[in-house]
Amino acid sequence: MSQNKSEKPSVVTYADHEVITPPNRLRGAIKAARPGKAEDEDPVARAEQALERISGEFSAWMDEECARLDRARIEVKAKGFNKVTREALFHAAHDIKGEAATFGFPWVAALAESLCRVIEHTPDATRIPIALVEQHVDGIRAVIRESARPDIAKIADALTKRLREVTEEFLVHENRHRPGYLESIGSPPLAPG
Repeated sequence: MSQNKSEKPSVVTYADHEVITPPNRLRGAIKAARPGKAEDEDPVARAEQALERISGEFSAWMDEECARLDRARIEVKAKGFNKVTREALFHAAHDIKGEAATFGFPWVAALAESLCRVIEHTPDATRIPIALVEQHVDGIRAVIRESARPDIAKIADALTKRLREVTEEFLVHENRHRPGYLESIGSPPLAPG
């Protein structure tokens, strides 16, 4: 495939360096909005309308995700942590973390993230206290159940702060033989943002 002149990088030479600017091939992929364009032609507006149409189902979907998380917790309690139960619990929590804001439950994301952090950064999952898992799962379920309360943000923030403190204390202890490990992966803030 041949390059035409406009696809070549531009080079500006200075006394002690050169600045190379690569070609911007994305310009051809962007369509400028035309004045007076119908709203139904705007892909962002269409996406927002589609989200609005299905938003009534978000609560049911989050309930299904909570049931999946609870089933994963029950499996861990029954069988202990193994590759299958660990992955099921992690993926259930991770999906809730990712979907929480979209589904209208933004306060749950930090709780699910804390559970993911416990699972992901504990060197030996069999050492994760089931009580810590249950506190996270019960916290997630409670915040979703009580999401209509006017003070849910305050309640969820307090719960998240405490569970993060306990999680970090546990992870520090479990990773004591790996100096600097937790710092290298970055700790989440104790107060939700």
